[in-house]
Amino acid sequence: MNTSVVDNCEERMQKTLNSLDSDYNTIRAGRANPHVLDKIKVDYYGMPTPLQSVANISVPEARMIQIQPYEPSLIKAIEKAIHTSELGINPNNDGKIIRLIFPELTEERRKDLVKDVKKKGEGAKVAVRNIRRDGMDTIKKQNKNSEISEDERKELEEKLQKITDKYIVKVDEAIEAKSKEIMTV
Repeated sequence: MNTSVVDNCEERMQKTLNSLDSDYNTIRAGRANPHVLDKIKVDYYGMPTPLQSVANISVPEARMIQIQPYEPSLIKAIEKAIHTSELGINPNNDGKIIRLIFPELTEERRKDLVKDVKKKGEGAKVAVRNIRRDGMDTIKKQNKNSEISEDERKELEEKLQKITDKYIVKVDEAIEAKSKEIMTV
C-alpha cells in the first residue's frame, strides 16, 4: 500500500506546527524570553547577521534580557536593530552590556496578545486542513488512475483524517498553552 502521500502530509503538518511554535516563541508574555530577539538582525560589517551570532544573550531576572556583544563596537548597531524592530522596548546600555527591561503587560495588552495567538492558531489549523485536502485529492487521483484499490483509498483517507485530527488537537493545545502563559500574571 502506498502510504507516501499520508507520510508527506504528516511531515507538512509537523512543519506547520513547528512554524506556529516559533511564531509563539516571539510573542512576549510578560516574562523576558530571549526568543523575542530571534528575528532581529544586526548590521555586522555590512551583513545583516542574527543577534545571537554577535552577542551573548541571557535572562538574569524575570523581566530583563541582557545582551553582551562579543565586540564592544557593536553596541550601537545592536541598539539600532532593537529600535527598528517591532519589540517596542528601549535598550539601556552601560558601554559594555545592553539591558532590555520588559514592563508588566496590562490586562488589555494580554487580551490583545491572546487574540493574536488564537488568530495564528486558526491560521495553522487552516494550513493543516489544506494539507489534508491536498492529500485526499492525491489519494482520489491515485484511485481513479487505478494505482490503488478502493479499499486502499478508504484506508489511506481514514489514516490521513486521523493524522489531521491529531495535528488539530496539537494546534489547540499550543493555543491553550500560550494563552495561559500570557494571561498568567
